[in-house]
Amino acid sequence: MTVGVDSAPSCSRHALEAGTSRYLATLSTGELGWLQTILAENATYSENLIQTDMKHSTLSQTVRIDYKRTTVDKVQCATYTELLATDAKNPLMIATQIRFDAQGSKITKVDSIVTTNGDLLFNATHALHYFLADDWTPIPASKRDDRQTLQAAADSYFDIFVNKSVVVPWGKPCLRIEGGFLDANGTCETDIPDITVLTKDRRYVIDESIGSVNIVSNFGILGPDSHEFRILGGKIHSIHTMTLCRPNLNCGLAPPEQLSQDVGF
Repeated sequence: MTVGVDSAPSCSRHALEAGTSRYLATLSTGELGWLQTILAENATYSENLIQTDMKHSTLSQTVRIDYKRTTVDKVQCATYTELLATDAKNPLMIATQIRFDAQGSKITKVDSIVTTNGDLLFNATHALHYFLADDWTPIPASKRDDRQTLQAAADSYFDIFVNKSVVVPWGKPCLRIEGGFLDANGTCETDIPDITVLTKDRRYVIDESIGSVNIVSNFGILGPDSHEFRILGGKIHSIHTMTLCRPNLNCGLAPPEQLSQDVGF
């Protein structure tokens, strides 16, 4: 199933942000009650693409959140939240999509990609440094792309892994942060792996106000994955990724030396 572009807005930003704040309260306290009060009767929770009992999930822990940023999709009644926890005992990078009912009052589905030590290019402290410096400020209304343009740009990034003739609308400057590794800064056209990867079950949260498209998917040979794109004028200017690696550490790749070094503050 692919869920993405739709028509007219149906939910208020305030209602969606309020509901998401209850997810954040649950994650930071480990108290499921904060979230359970607004769950729809048949609500589901998935962690790394596997439907999971919340009582046996990351939600039952107490996560010290050092960074969070939420985008809002009023058309699909959904939010996306990017989270970092740099606690040495429990470092986490989390990408969470939350879907609501048509009124935005009840949560129907929560999808989380939860990564930690050993996952692709993971380093939460490095990621925090780079995330804080990245620009995700609102775009003036007159300069915003429509949903079709935003989704098409994001889709092209995944499509090129299957069809090398696809044209990806790269912007300049552009940066790409994979896990905790800044592997592109200035241009993102470089270092795209020359492999064939079919991305399955793309799930979208699109926020035109900041040009954001988040896609949670099964990224072929790599598995559970989140990519968020910042798109301005139809061109990709920023990419944040989180990718699970199990059982092979760093998905079987040699981690770059920079990840073991202190990041400058």
